[in-house]
Amino acid sequence: MRRKTRPTFFAIVLFAVVTLRVSRTAVDIPWYSESNFTASTKVRQVVLDNNNIDLNQYNHQTRRVSSVKDSVTTVSALLPDWEILIIVSPETPLSGEDYHCLFPNNAKTPAKYSGVLPFTNQTTFKCYMPESVRRRRMFNQPVLTKASENESPSPTPELLRWNFLVYESFSTDSDVVLFAKGINPRRGTNRAPRELRCVFGDGVKSDVVRTPVTSTAQEIFRCPHPNTAELGFVDGEEKIKVSIEFIGQNLVVPSVAYYSPRFNLAKSQPNLLLCACTMVYNVAKFLREWVMYHSKIGVEKFILYDNGSDDDLENTVKELNDEGYDVSTFLWIWPKTQEAGFSHSVQYLKDTCSWVMYMDVDEFVFDPTWENPWSNDMLKSLLPRVTASSSELEQRPGGIGQVLIKCYEFGPSGQRVHPVEGVTQGYTCRRQVDERHKSIVLLDAVDDSLLNVIHHFEMKEGFRSKQMNGAVVNHYKYQAWPEFRNKFRRRVSAYVVDWREAGNPKSKDRTPGLGFEAVEPRGWTERFCEIKDERLKFLTQRWFGSETREGYRMAWQIR
Repeated sequence: MRRKTRPTFFAIVLFAVVTLRVSRTAVDIPWYSESNFTASTKVRQVVLDNNNIDLNQYNHQTRRVSSVKDSVTTVSALLPDWEILIIVSPETPLSGEDYHCLFPNNAKTPAKYSGVLPFTNQTTFKCYMPESVRRRRMFNQPVLTKASENESPSPTPELLRWNFLVYESFSTDSDVVLFAKGINPRRGTNRAPRELRCVFGDGVKSDVVRTPVTSTAQEIFRCPHPNTAELGFVDGEEKIKVSIEFIGQNLVVPSVAYYSPRFNLAKSQPNLLLCACTMVYNVAKFLREWVMYHSKIGVEKFILYDNGSDDDLENTVKELNDEGYDVSTFLWIWPKTQEAGFSHSVQYLKDTCSWVMYMDVDEFVFDPTWENPWSNDMLKSLLPRVTASSSELEQRPGGIGQVLIKCYEFGPSGQRVHPVEGVTQGYTCRRQVDERHKSIVLLDAVDDSLLNVIHHFEMKEGFRSKQMNGAVVNHYKYQAWPEFRNKFRRRVSAYVVDWREAGNPKSKDRTPGLGFEAVEPRGWTERFCEIKDERLKFLTQRWFGSETREGYRMAWQIR
């Protein structure tokens, strides 16, 4: 028999929900995806998020003080799947010893090094929240320690939550761009700039300066630079905390982002015509094929926004650079933020690249008219013949700022494991109709909002997008099940941010017939096979294949 829940509990839930929906001062913050978050935790979070938060009080609360031996100063945020991101203060010395996350109940989990954040030089670790801690009513920040003995940590602040957080910031010559979760609650529903303002300083080590928000789009917010004299900022000192405030509510969004008045973004050879940018996670085994192919047809530089890879990506990138390819990585540790990362890249690459191809590592541009001999002008031939500056194009109505290429989705093609010859050789059967389009973008033509949806950017006034005829993108989307299963948890899509949730079940981002669990459907190896398409397979064989003593090999196969 189901135990009856006390009416007072339902009253609390009802009151909190009504307050959140109806109150003019409420902040619409989406809940975590974990189904085992308790109802009491949710109610508590509603009440917390609707309380007024004083800026000074908030920053004092997020500073961790611990009596644990050999612990270091950190700020922590709870990510999806009970993963915790640990951000270490840049001035904190670290040794090479193993670290652990120590929780209030003395539970421990290993802390894995995750890289150094660009610009702020902050070291990051990740650890998982133990089952015993997940059952607690309040989630406190763990203590990062290398001590082997168990010690009871002193009280720590609550964990920051990934669904309500300012997570990144950078400065341009004219303004500051912030990236934040939970402020614009739904796609296509953006808060008006007049409701928000940027807050510089923490009220502890610096004064507080506010400037108006001038633009909001998805997770992107822009505001003018503050007067650094009012902040007491001296060049070379530690960076200044920056966040976003709801006007009239005394509510400041928790933040792990910092402001620096000016700095150079991408440092590379300038004035490249065509670059490629993508977001990656554990793609080392696929990267060589993608880089070698697109370099041959015209891509001059590859920029990988690394979403926290823990495979052999670093060594693979080094090998490619040693072989003469130009490949760089940028640590973008924030989960499920592909579109935000691409928006960031517009500013990051603007002084380096004129045009940028936004494709995933399982996507290959191909034109059926391409034959031997190959040419590194093949891809560039898809661009407008005249590459003019932004000011010149703005004076010509209808200037092309974005090239759209239709996309074919390939299925497993009978493969049960990753084909050692590469995806272009192993996956040769696709769906009949094209799905969506991928883009090559003129960075100077991107709208100041930096808005993009599914690899397509909003254009400035005076620019337009042009759809290509003939060229296609072979998207090797549905691969052998072990590879596809690895993508299932971390897939970053526009309309389905977590495949395990039942929301938006008819979205094209979902795999037809797959459902909400990473369980191999019956007949997976033969799915999505409507047309046999071996055109790119034979082309890449002519360009990259060779006979060896060990048999037929492709140039990207690891020797």
